Amino acid sequence: MDRKIEDFIRQHRPEFDDKEPSGRVWAEVRNSLPLGNGWIRSLAVWRAAAIFFMAASAFLLWQRVGESKGEQATLREFQDVEMFYNDQIAVKIELIEANSNAEGALNGFTKDFHQLEAMYQVLKEEMKARPSKQVKDALVLNLLIRIDLLNQQLHKLEKSTLTKEEGKNAI
Repeated sequence: MDRKIEDFIRQHRPEFDDKEPSGRVWAEVRNSLPLGNGWIRSLAVWRAAAIFFMAASAFLLWQRVGESKGEQATLREFQDVEMFYNDQIAVKIELIEANSNAEGALNGFTKDFHQLEAMYQVLKEEMKARPSKQVKDALVLNLLIRIDLLNQQLHKLEKSTLTKEEGKNAI
């Protein structure tokens, strides 16, 4: 049966090609389509969408610029703090080196101190890659722990110096 219809259409094709539907039929077809004369083709909708897109892009750009300014401020603030604590660390190391007589007494101290320095370098690389308040706080904490470790070592050295002086005075 399908073959008969195809043969009929082929034989009578010229009769079908010269016929066109009326304008009323095309108007009904156009109105029945989802993209007809509805709101999607409306110029006002496209303008509103463009304005929304521009506003969202501007907001995201402004937010990103604000983050980079915050990161730069965090870096500057950290550099000041780092310089202050590094000066204190350098002074305390000089005091320890001037007052320490026996290298064996410093082995445990130097091992801990070098581990803290290694962790500090890792954190500093992280700060360069992705500056944040958490990394800055971790770096400052590391500096404070190193200063505390140095203070403890200075206290031990002072204590041992006092006991040696008391021993000499007793003789």
